[in-house]
Amino acid sequence: MSKQFDLIVIGAGPGGYIAAIRASQLGLNVACIDEWKNIDGTPAPGGTCTNVGCIPSKALLQSSEHFDQANHHFKEHGIEVSNVSLNLNNLISRKNSIVKQNNDGILYLFKKNKVSFFHGTGSFSAKTENGWSIKVSSLKEDLHAKNVIVATGSSPREFPGVKFDEKIVLSNDGALNIKDVPKTIGVIGGGVIGLEMGSVWRRLGSNVTILEAMPEFLMSADFQVSKEALKVFTKQGLNIKVGVSITDVKVSDKSVTVKYKDQSGSTTDLLVDKLIVSIGRVPHTKGLNSSSVGLLLDDRGFVVVDSHCKTNLSNVWAIGDVVRGPMLAHKAEEEGVAVAERIVGQHGHVNFDTIPSVIYTSPEIAWVGKNEQELKKEGHSYKVGTFPFLANGRARALGDTTGFVKVIADSNTDEVLGVHIIGPMASELISEAVTIMEFKGSSEDIARICHAHPTLSESLKEAALAVDKRSLNF
Repeated sequence: MSKQFDLIVIGAGPGGYIAAIRASQLGLNVACIDEWKNIDGTPAPGGTCTNVGCIPSKALLQSSEHFDQANHHFKEHGIEVSNVSLNLNNLISRKNSIVKQNNDGILYLFKKNKVSFFHGTGSFSAKTENGWSIKVSSLKEDLHAKNVIVATGSSPREFPGVKFDEKIVLSNDGALNIKDVPKTIGVIGGGVIGLEMGSVWRRLGSNVTILEAMPEFLMSADFQVSKEALKVFTKQGLNIKVGVSITDVKVSDKSVTVKYKDQSGSTTDLLVDKLIVSIGRVPHTKGLNSSSVGLLLDDRGFVVVDSHCKTNLSNVWAIGDVVRGPMLAHKAEEEGVAVAERIVGQHGHVNFDTIPSVIYTSPEIAWVGKNEQELKKEGHSYKVGTFPFLANGRARALGDTTGFVKVIADSNTDEVLGVHIIGPMASELISEAVTIMEFKGSSEDIARICHAHPTLSESLKEAALAVDKRSLNF
C-alpha cells in the first residue's frame, strides 16, 4: 500500500470522513486516520457523533419516547395496555447495534470510495519537501501527503475539580450507558445535551433536576420558544433551576451531593444517584504533536483558521469542532466538503448564517437565523408571524399539538431573517426554512408555495402568511 497521498485526514468524525470521501470523489488519493474503537478493539469511525453523541442519543430518545407513549398516551388512541415494563438492557443493546451499523457503514463508504483507512492515532511528525509526514500509532512507517485536514473533534468539558468516572459522574458517554434507571439524576448544564439526556432518563423513571448557570432558560433560543419549552418540560416533570451558582460537588461511591445557590442567594444541597455534566466541549488536539510543526492554537485550544479553514501552515486545514464556530455535526460536514473542494481549486461554500440548530426533546426545538432578542439588539426593523400546532390538522391527528412556528422577516424587504419552531418534527421542518434563507427568500415566497395537506409543514406556510396578518387557519 502506498505511503504517499494527496491528502491525509486526521479524524473520521462527521467532518473527517465526509472530507475524505468528497476529496476521493474529486480524484485525490486519500487516507483517513481514526483512533475510535469498539469494546473488542475493532475500528469505530464516526467520531463523537456516531459513537457517543448524535446517533446513540437519538436512539435512546426514540426508545424512551415509545416507553413514555405506551405508559401515558396510547390510551388516547384507543390502545389499552397494562403492565408496561422496561428492559433497559435491550434498550441499550438496540442503541449499541445502531452505532455499530453506522461504524460499519462508514468503513463500507471508505472502501467504496477508495479511501485508505488507518486505525490509530494520527499526529504530525515533520514538514517534508513535498508536504507533511504523519505518524500513525499502529504503523511502523510514517504516511506522507501534500495536504492535511485536522478533524479531531472535541471532548466533554469537566466541571472544575470533578473528574468523569463514567459511573457516578457522567459525560455524554456515561449518560448513554447507565445500567439501571437511577432514582435521581442531577444535570449540570441546561443546553442541548443536558436537556436530551435529562429527557431520556426522566421518561424512563428518574427524578431529574437540571442546574443551569444562565439567568434565563435556553438563552440561545428565541425568547418565545424558550418560554414555551420551560413550561412544557416542567409540566413533563423535569425540575429546571436557572441562575444557579454551584459552590461544591462531593462524590461518594454511590451518590453525589451538589451544593448550589439559587438566584435569591439561598443555598441548597442536591443529593443524586448520578450526575451528568454537560457544560460544553473542548477542542481535542491532544496527541496531534502540533507544537513540533508550529500549528497555531488559540488560548482556548482551538486550531486557528481563516474563513476558508486554512491554518497557519501551508496545505494544512482544520474543520469541525476543533475550530471556531458551532460544534455541530452538520457544520463539520459542510466544512469537510468545502475544504476538499478548495484543495482541488473549486469554491467550497459554507454559510454560517444558515446553519440550523436542533434539540431532539419532545417537543423538538429547531431554529435557523436570528431571533427577536438579537434583532432588537441590532436595531433591525422586523415583522413576525406565528402559527400554533394546535390549529394544524396533522398535529391534531398525531395527538401532539404542543408549540408553534415563528417566522421573522425584514420589515422593508420581507427577507426571512429567522425561523423558530417548537413542536412535532421541528428537526425536519426547519430544512425548508434553511433553503428559503439560503436563497434570500421572503416570507411571501413561503406563503406562495403549495404545501401538501394535511402536513405539519403547513404550519410554516401559515406562520409566513401571518407575517402579513393573513393566516387562513388561525
